[in-house]
Amino acid sequence: MKQLRVGVVGLGWWGKLIVDQLRQCPSVTVVVATDRVPEPGKRFVAERGIAWVDDYDHLLAIAGIDAVILCTPHATHTGQILQAAEKGKHVFCEKPLALLAQEARLSIEAMKSRGLTLGLGHEKRFEPPIIEALARVRRGDIGIPLQMEANFNQDKFLGMSQNNWRFEETDAPAGPLTATGIHLIDLAVAVLGRAKAVTAALGRSSGQLRNGDTLGMLVEFEKGGHALIGAMLATPFSGRFALYGSTGWIDVRDNAHPEHPQGWTMRISRRGFAEEVFSFPSHPAVRDNLEAFAASILDGADYPIPTDDMEANVSILEAVVTSTRIGQRVQIFSTSRPPQL
Repeated sequence: MKQLRVGVVGLGWWGKLIVDQLRQCPSVTVVVATDRVPEPGKRFVAERGIAWVDDYDHLLAIAGIDAVILCTPHATHTGQILQAAEKGKHVFCEKPLALLAQEARLSIEAMKSRGLTLGLGHEKRFEPPIIEALARVRRGDIGIPLQMEANFNQDKFLGMSQNNWRFEETDAPAGPLTATGIHLIDLAVAVLGRAKAVTAALGRSSGQLRNGDTLGMLVEFEKGGHALIGAMLATPFSGRFALYGSTGWIDVRDNAHPEHPQGWTMRISRRGFAEEVFSFPSHPAVRDNLEAFAASILDGADYPIPTDDMEANVSILEAVVTSTRIGQRVQIFSTSRPPQL
């Protein structure tokens, strides 16, 4: 079997999870890893028989590496992707791709122009009930999509050190946005396309997360439809994705946090039919995303997240951040300009 040889950059909470997920992917082998804090990263990779290098430059210089997986602070993504592109490496980047739409476009173009694959850590697209929901929408089962309502809440960050980069405005503006809300924005783009305007509000109710812990968003889309999205870091886990159409609705609930999935419950209501309820067992969506990335490189398969969606996602992210700062609705006029009032 062909294998993709990768280097992992960043061995924090999620980076370690990615490494262990990759150990179960027959099409991917982790050859080397690095982190800006050597310990405990060195111990972690040594226990798994993975080589260690001291920095990103040394990792990129390894000729036998086909791709890099970036589990690094958000503000570093663009520079790291551009470096990888120059070295001819494919990139799988944890979300968000960038903090500014212009930076997202730079990364996408750098990869495309060199014939390289860009993968993105939006694993919710790979969850079986989400795949089923999106397929039903495309078939017209619930008519014209009118509104998406979703939330992704957790309190895992409350126990983290206040020195963690996830609490820094430069790396994680509008706190819950880059932690959880960005996944739901991605699903909204998958259903409704490009956005035209955003209104958002940020709160700091817990007093523990200085970049905010409670975020509400209203996103308006160019082709019609809205998304009402909630993201919180001050309450126990809750995950919900609902689509309302002109002839029915679909509601998907997570039974547990995606880090340790325990399946999902889906309810579907269609005009003229009895309501249906489906249970989906636990499924490794994170691993499926990584395997899809590998298949796009090894076999030439299409990677399931289009780069247009990646850029549209960051355009919304940028507008959300602006809206929380100025307290007003922010319009997204085009893909070539930043959000404006």
